Amino acid sequence: MTAGFVPPPYPYDRLDDLAVVAGRHEGGVVDLSIGTPVDPPLPAVVAALSSSGAERGYPPSIGTPDLRRAVQRWIGRRFDVDVPTDQIAACIGTKEFVGTLPQWLRLRSPDRDTVLHPAIAYPTYEMGAILAGCRAVPVPTTAAGVMDLAAIDPADAERALVLWVNSPSNPTGALDDLEAAAAWGRSHGVPVVSDECYVEFTWDGRGRTILESGLDGVLAVHSLSKRSNLAGVRVGFYAGDADLVAYLREVRKHVGMMVPGPAQAAGVIALDDDDHVVAQRDRYRRRLELMADVLGRWSGIDVPQPAGGFYLWFDAGDGWAFTRRLAADGGALVSPGEFYGAASAGYVRVAVVQPDEQLALVARRLGVA
Repeated sequence: MTAGFVPPPYPYDRLDDLAVVAGRHEGGVVDLSIGTPVDPPLPAVVAALSSSGAERGYPPSIGTPDLRRAVQRWIGRRFDVDVPTDQIAACIGTKEFVGTLPQWLRLRSPDRDTVLHPAIAYPTYEMGAILAGCRAVPVPTTAAGVMDLAAIDPADAERALVLWVNSPSNPTGALDDLEAAAAWGRSHGVPVVSDECYVEFTWDGRGRTILESGLDGVLAVHSLSKRSNLAGVRVGFYAGDADLVAYLREVRKHVGMMVPGPAQAAGVIALDDDDHVVAQRDRYRRRLELMADVLGRWSGIDVPQPAGGFYLWFDAGDGWAFTRRLAADGGALVSPGEFYGAASAGYVRVAVVQPDEQLALVARRLGVA
């Protein structure tokens, strides 16, 4: 019998043994490995989850008119871009969108089989290609973290279903040149999908979207998970090219990909409120500065501030060795850079998502409080 696909270990499951080591400290493990928000969401959002009455029927897969209008208002307010509501659609968070998009694009363009993605990146870009039976081709980045589009082999461009961009980047925090990516895609007839889930946490300049370069040939993908501390509610959306949105919303309708009705109602409240996002920005900026100082003083390693996002990303020489040492000495769990591509094996990613008192606990354990 021929062996079929065997899923590889989920990256963060590889930290289970170190979680046991870190958990031996009094007060338990401080998990800085996954970007899971822990701060409270807006009370009005929580109230909307229980009061919408939307739990009784099937919600529209594309998103309710109220949700799509709220997205339209947010894009207009945040980026000064007008996107028609029929070029906006909901998704169940954004990870499922990232992981399934190559399947739907392959059905649409069966003569193409290649997914281009940043060489140092969120692993689901590669896994989505693998699950669709496609080729995942990493695109190198410059020292500044910008994708080196000139390095894409013309043969790969000919076969490309999609070019993924991610700005601010997970894990590096770098800001990419979204206008250049859009221009490359249009010149090569390749859809460009921009994962912008961390855009509200842009530290160098203002937040940017690929939609500022026009809607044709591009999609922007966003989530309320990070912006509004709603990872468990699973509300995301994509917006952009009219034909691509129309195609995807019909395919996804057949598959039954629907954001629950109460979650959509809560999403409207969250998108229309900016004050809670400002408060969350302040929290993450403070935590980034605190943990960069703590880890830098403890290890003697330069820990720079990111241009965006809520991750510290730095060269530790040996990412796994640093991860093991921090678990043992500080009771903190972080992610070795290998999770995000072979080119970053020496790096470490630290998600500053835990409350201030938990970060202070790590500092005390390391003797740098």
